[in-house]
Amino acid sequence: MRPFGYVRPSSTAEAVRLCAAGPQARFLGGGTNLVDLMKLGVERPRVLIDVAGLPLDRVTRTPDGGLGIGATVRNSDLAAHPDVRERYPALSQALLAGASGQLRNTATTGGNLLQRTRCRYFQDVSKPCNKRVPGSGCPAREGTHRDLAVLGHSEECVATHPSDMAVALAAFDATVLLLGPEGERSVHATEFHRLPGRNPDQDTVIRPGELITEVVLPPPVPGARSRYRKARDRASYAFALASVAAALRVTDGRVTYAALAFGGLAHRPWRARRAEAGLLGAPATSAVFERAVAAELAGARPLRDNAFKVDLARRLAVDVLGELAGGPPSAHPE
Repeated sequence: MRPFGYVRPSSTAEAVRLCAAGPQARFLGGGTNLVDLMKLGVERPRVLIDVAGLPLDRVTRTPDGGLGIGATVRNSDLAAHPDVRERYPALSQALLAGASGQLRNTATTGGNLLQRTRCRYFQDVSKPCNKRVPGSGCPAREGTHRDLAVLGHSEECVATHPSDMAVALAAFDATVLLLGPEGERSVHATEFHRLPGRNPDQDTVIRPGELITEVVLPPPVPGARSRYRKARDRASYAFALASVAAALRVTDGRVTYAALAFGGLAHRPWRARRAEAGLLGAPATSAVFERAVAAELAGARPLRDNAFKVDLARRLAVDVLGELAGGPPSAHPE
């Protein structure tokens, strides 16, 4: 047993102060990932700061018609919220695709964003891992990497981010609000998680002592439809081999709005900007969808055993875009 301290702050300001006061302090929400990592010996905090009781558990409309999601809102509550189901269906679908009902009842919005990779080398403290111990090596590159990254990885790390929710938030242009010792700031959801580069131990752009307080969704794009789809080894309780969150609006047969993000392919949710550029203004046909998605995935660098993920992601994205366009898209040439 490794002893650790436990405190329950009465305010967000107190929580931030406590975390900033000492190294190796961790915020505790639902604990569905952090506690597991403590049991494995990956995380060894000296003190847990329980933020579950703070007033961060509300979902509210913003003045501009968007949605504010408190950091301690439970995943199950968020998935079932009428505003989420009706106005941001891909987010509800992503949440319901993650974990089990019991875990969704405990997991929080902030904790979901901060969950760490399920790479087996990261979770096994008997193995080297640059994410866990910088400079120790990345055995996954030559070892077991079937479910690891094909986009954005580096020589230092090929891990993937496991969140389903974060992929939908990236597609919806969400913003993450943070409170830290230096005050409040906001970070776009697409920039919240880092690519590994030479510092794979740094998962996010969070600064020491900062607490996620809220995630803000902008108003839905009028006329756009959204969907989330996930491919995995079994039908439930499994992390994505590849997933897609997409929003699409088609007017008079042409794409007038497109947002696309991939999960399961990189160190963070992968916003497909090149694909979006290829879709915007083009006819809503399967040929266009194929070309746009292929252009995005052309930069993939699969390893020995995970090249199948590139084709899997392509098929998922093309199918979802076709459905959002109003059924099986036309295969007629432009």
